[in-house]
Amino acid sequence: MSEMARRFLMAGAALAALAVVAGALGAHALQEILAGRQSTYDTAVRYHFLHALGLMLVALFLDRLSSSRLVAAAGWSMGVGVLLFSGALYLLALTGQGWLGAVAPFGGLAYIAGWLLLAVAAVRG
Repeated sequence: MSEMARRFLMAGAALAALAVVAGALGAHALQEILAGRQSTYDTAVRYHFLHALGLMLVALFLDRLSSSRLVAAAGWSMGVGVLLFSGALYLLALTGQGWLGAVAPFGGLAYIAGWLLLAVAAVRG
């Protein structure tokens, strides 16, 4: 496994662990703070976890596809998506600051770009 693949795997595993922690906190410790915004928080956790798994998928394919630059770009896009989409939703749910909702679509676009880049890499394979 290349060093870059190893880093994507480590990042994905660490982000998955953080998603589990965030989910547990949301289900138990943050219920009062999240009153009325639980579904926003749950959406952040769900997309966070799915894209942590996506980063691990990127790690698996990075050395197996000839379009490794596209695969790496897919991984970076997914990582940026976690930061912008899930991060904005976490903060929105915790603080109630509505303007944070305007950041989330940029993260959503990063998620979409990541999956499309992975698809193109697979086609070029």
